[in-house]
This record gives sequence, structure tokens and C-alpha cells, in this order.
Amino acid sequence: MTAGATTFVLRRRAAAAFLVLTALTAAAVVLSLGVGSTYIAPGDVVRALAGDGPFTVVVQDLRLPRVVVALAVGALFGLSGALLQSIARNPLASPDVVGISQGAGLAATIVVSAGLGAAWLGPLALLGGLAAATAVLALSWRYGLAAHRFVLCGIAVALATKALTEVFIAGADPIDGQRAQVWLAGSLAGTGYDEARVLLIPLAVLLPVLLWAGRAMDTTGLDDDVARGLGVRVERRRLALGAVAVLLAALAISQAGAVDFVALAAAQLARRTVRAERPPLACSALTGALLTVVADLVARTAFAPVQLPVGVLTAVLGGPYLLWLLLRRTR
Repeated sequence: MTAGATTFVLRRRAAAAFLVLTALTAAAVVLSLGVGSTYIAPGDVVRALAGDGPFTVVVQDLRLPRVVVALAVGALFGLSGALLQSIARNPLASPDVVGISQGAGLAATIVVSAGLGAAWLGPLALLGGLAAATAVLALSWRYGLAAHRFVLCGIAVALATKALTEVFIAGADPIDGQRAQVWLAGSLAGTGYDEARVLLIPLAVLLPVLLWAGRAMDTTGLDDDVARGLGVRVERRRLALGAVAVLLAALAISQAGAVDFVALAAAQLARRTVRAERPPLACSALTGALLTVVADLVARTAFAPVQLPVGVLTAVLGGPYLLWLLLRRTR
């Protein structure tokens, strides 16, 4: 497909996967808006979204804000996982594996333990995730960004920051320690349109960068010598893509906590659905959004009236997937 001076490659399987994922995500949103203490039929949910019917307040004011945050968080994690796995050329690269989630968790634990207030939680968690990613990059950079060093240094930073987090929790007031544990588990409870704006506005600003990233990722999987032979400054490109991935993940973590395994699983599921060499960005974003909405629906309804943190459910589902991926790569 050609538009002016720009050429786009439209793959039929990728387009079909995108449409199917869009339909599944829309169905999950309608189901999530309808299921709760008061069941609302799908037709009534659609009418309420249009501003008609007796359930408008329940759908638009009570349930929709949380679902919007779930969509945004899942999309950001999916995009981040796709970018990280592409530049690292490793399906194990994700924010919760390479230390970004743990860095944000350490900063959030310090905020809660010090009693700085909820207003500081999101910004400092964002800075914590960025600081952890900077440490991983500094440790793994040696004559360029090697994939195996990036993942191994990320695991080391994740373990170190997680240990420090446990130290702060152990020394904190029991109530503050419990609050920190809930945040670390990843929860969408109490989120609303304010958190959604914090996530969606930067995502909209970064949209042109993501369009560039989709094209730039084509060269990240090449051998370094081949990429240089084509005139591509591969290290700078990987660094730029990594910075975008870290920013996306840190944004999501700062508002929802450490929702583990969404970034890891979404990118790989999207890649296998499309049958591509690298995770596709658009399908990864939709897969992440779908996984998060469904996980949040199950977490808040399966054990009602008790609501589980969504990160607990994604960890339960993601743990076996990670083991399967490790065993498959070992074979």
C-alpha cells in the first residue's frame, strides 16, 4: 500500500488478527461493564454507553473508568513488551523480568513507608522504573547493547531491588507495609478517569514515535554487521526503542502497580497469532488490553465480594506460561 511518498506493508494475516482482537476486546469490555453486583445485559450496556437507558450511571460513572484504565494499562504493557523483546531478541525480555517493575515497586514502597502521600506515589514510581532501566542499560552496555547481557543484568537488578523492597516493608509500619504489598501486587481498584488521562495522554503524544518504532523494529533483529552494512546505526536505534519501551512500562506501573506477565505474554501471543518474526505493535497492544480486562473481570468477580488484585491473577496465569517458554527454549 502506498500513500504519497510513504509505503506501508499490509499483511492479510496481521490485518485479520487485528480485527479479531479488536472484536474480542470490545466483547470483553461489554462483558466487564455488565458483570458485577448488578448484572446488566449486553444490550443494556451498549445503550448505557450511548447515554440511554436506566443503567447509564452504573456503566459510565462506576464501571467504565476502571475498564478504561485496564485497557490503557494492558495496551502500554503490550507495547512495552513487544519493543523490549524486539531489541533484546529474547522472548523473556519484559518489564517485570528486567527490573523495571521492581524499580518502580521499590520507589512506591519508599513513598508508602515514608508517609509522603498518594500524590507522590505515581510520579516517584515512574522515576523508580526509569532509574532501574537506566541501571540495567549502564550495566549491560559494553561496546553496544548485547541481548544476553541486557536480560541477565535486568534479572540481577530485579533481584536486588526486590530485596531492598522487602527490607523497607519489613521496617515499615504494619499498615503501611500492607498498603505497599497491595500496590506491589498490581490493582485497578479505585482507579478512574484521572489515572486514565495520565496514561492515555502520553500514549497519544507518543503515537508518532510508535509509528516510527514499528518501522524501526524491522532492523533490530538483524545481525549487527548486516545492519551496519545497510547504513543503520543499530545501537542508537535500539537505545531509542528501549527508552520508549521503558517509558511506556513505567507509566503503566505508576498507575496500576506491578501487573506482572502481561507484557511478556501479550507480545508473544501476538507474534504467534500473526506468525511474524517479531511481535507486532498493534496486535501486542490489543492482546495486552484484552488480557488485562479479562484478568480484572475474573479477579473482581470470581471470589466476590472479595476482590483480588489483578496482578495476582496475571501472575498465576503467567507463571506456567513462563515455565513453558523456558522449557521450550531449552529444548
